[in-house]
Amino acid sequence: MALDVRPGPRLADRTTLRLGGHALAEVVLTSPEDAAGLAETLAGLGGTPLTLGGGSNLLIRDGQLPLVVVSPRLTGEPETLRQRFGAAVRVRVGAGVKLQRLVAWLATQGLAGLAGLVGVPGTVGGAVAGNAGSYGCDMGSVLARVLVWTPGRGLVWLGREDFTAGYRHFSLKATGESFLVLAAEIDCQVDEPIDIRRTMIELVRRKRATQPIKAASAGCVFKNPAGTSAGKLLDEAGFRGRRLGNMAFSDLHANFLVNLGGGCAAEAFELIETAREAVRRRSGHELELEVRVAP
Repeated sequence: MALDVRPGPRLADRTTLRLGGHALAEVVLTSPEDAAGLAETLAGLGGTPLTLGGGSNLLIRDGQLPLVVVSPRLTGEPETLRQRFGAAVRVRVGAGVKLQRLVAWLATQGLAGLAGLVGVPGTVGGAVAGNAGSYGCDMGSVLARVLVWTPGRGLVWLGREDFTAGYRHFSLKATGESFLVLAAEIDCQVDEPIDIRRTMIELVRRKRATQPIKAASAGCVFKNPAGTSAGKLLDEAGFRGRRLGNMAFSDLHANFLVNLGGGCAAEAFELIETAREAVRRRSGHELELEVRVAP
């Protein structure tokens, strides 16, 4: 069966930072089996594949771009598996499910482990691929198995012995090859739903007070260096609220880049490089991007 190939979208309409030019095409997957024809389809379209879920954590350049968007729209209700996995309850979920839908569903089921990700945008697939984390919680800490497609192995379930999940990092062991996340299985502990909800409410309150959660933002721009935070270093370098054109570092949290309306990628890149240089000169820290840049 032929894959669903669509005209290339304007990526500013599909990313939380509201930046990005036009892609060459978009390939939509609605089941894991669709991935069987992905390699051939991508080869025929040319360009560089860009997996796009919720569009968060992305900084995409302007103009006509040599990108082919791959959209794994594997949604549906999370599923509790009936097998026993020690004291844990294992849940299977598609890569296209919104992360916040999963977090809320787990709370209603009395399953703990991802409450710290409340308010984090994007999809489950993106959360796995970037090992999303917040308030001491990260996707890798509960991840048991992941269904991926790779150009060399096709469709395969991989266990914890087959992948590495670190600080904002996920990769396949041994081969280190490129991959597309299609589903995940996570192990959660049983807890009282009311206690999980209380934790989530408190974390949302803290986020609203300290992060621009309603702004057009890609989330944190830089990873935290060992022993300190990127936000603190940017604050000390005078970048809280710093603006260039219609792009700015948030006045609530200096490590959040926001689009004030009508911003462009050129402004974003210039502001980021100016900030990195200022932090380098002031503290000696070399800030590493957390946000993904494409192409």
